[in-house]
Amino acid sequence: MINFHKPFLICGLVLLVTWTDFAQTIEELEVQLDSLETKAEKIRVQIEEVKLGNIIKDLKEAGYPLSDIEVQVIEHKAMVLGYAEKHEQAAWVAHIILPDIEKGNVSRTNDFRQDKLVTTGSAGKSDYWYSGYDRGHLAPSADFKWSHTALSETYFYSNMSPQRPELNRETWAELEALIRDYVVNNHEQLYIVTGGVLTEDLPKIQKEDAKNEVSIPNIFYKVILDYTGDEKQGIAFLMPNGECSEPLLTYAVTIDSVEALTGINFFPNLSIDELEQVINLSVWKTEEMQGEVLPLSPSMLKKGQINTSAAKYNIGEKSCVCGTVVSTKYSEKSGATFLNLDKKFPNQVFSVTIWKDDRTNFSYSPEEELKDKKVCISGLIKESKGTPTINVSKEEQIQLLD
Repeated sequence: MINFHKPFLICGLVLLVTWTDFAQTIEELEVQLDSLETKAEKIRVQIEEVKLGNIIKDLKEAGYPLSDIEVQVIEHKAMVLGYAEKHEQAAWVAHIILPDIEKGNVSRTNDFRQDKLVTTGSAGKSDYWYSGYDRGHLAPSADFKWSHTALSETYFYSNMSPQRPELNRETWAELEALIRDYVVNNHEQLYIVTGGVLTEDLPKIQKEDAKNEVSIPNIFYKVILDYTGDEKQGIAFLMPNGECSEPLLTYAVTIDSVEALTGINFFPNLSIDELEQVINLSVWKTEEMQGEVLPLSPSMLKKGQINTSAAKYNIGEKSCVCGTVVSTKYSEKSGATFLNLDKKFPNQVFSVTIWKDDRTNFSYSPEEELKDKKVCISGLIKESKGTPTINVSKEEQIQLLD
């Protein structure tokens, strides 16, 4: 008699053995994978430690800032600061932005805490909470998105200074983003020194539960140096502690001028006198800024003339607005001509409209002849979709500025 169940039994045993071996292989591979991931994490930690060590090494080689104000110099893993006990904040914070920020994905830690390395005790939460001032980072956390350790350090209160929300959340944040864009676009690390301009007569944060007397700077500075690129560059910014209504690059100044104002020698070990005395705005412009210019300085304008920044304060009034025509457009559909002064669409700060019927009053094509020219536009300033504008009906309303 033939046993038909035996072949099936044998096949089942073979499959069972094969599956058992396969399962053991998966488990073994998973163990190997865990081991590799552990090793990879250890290597990532080692790489981060080397990068942090190089940051401090490079800052030391450049020289820690030398200040007229008495400070305690404190070295953290990713930044160095000079804490001024008299003002309960740093007179300067020095750090380096690495190109690694382009791929960094560490999120904000928000672990605000006192700096235990400050021997006299740093400011704390009670000094800022409900004060009306933001805890303004001097070294911004977003500059260290590649390292959890470094990013977390930026939440020490020794790295904070009281900033008005309209500065901290707007133009100051715009400046920080501009600097990071430079690093990413040029693949060069930047040396940064930041602080408030600390003087004897500064007001203090007034709070009943405040444990420290934190000075409120009237002006903040940021000094930037590209010392590793083929063409070394330097620039600085001074901003009032409040609303900054002018375009960002309006606040650009020489490093020398900030040293004179603060009494700080920012890079004492480097021979960069020429870099500290001049600025080249064009290299710091983002792609969006290309083709745009700064508003004309009021000092170069005649009585009764204003620049494009002042136009928004004169809506509803007859004025003479002067600036550079950076973009033009002729609409074949409507027959109108549009001119933008100083900043291009869609970031325009002042625009000019010449309607179809009014173009016959011109002896030239405005969109062609006025491009890149400095002009003064006379007329009633109106507001169009939030932008100050003048409707021009005759050629005499537009004058070339010598």
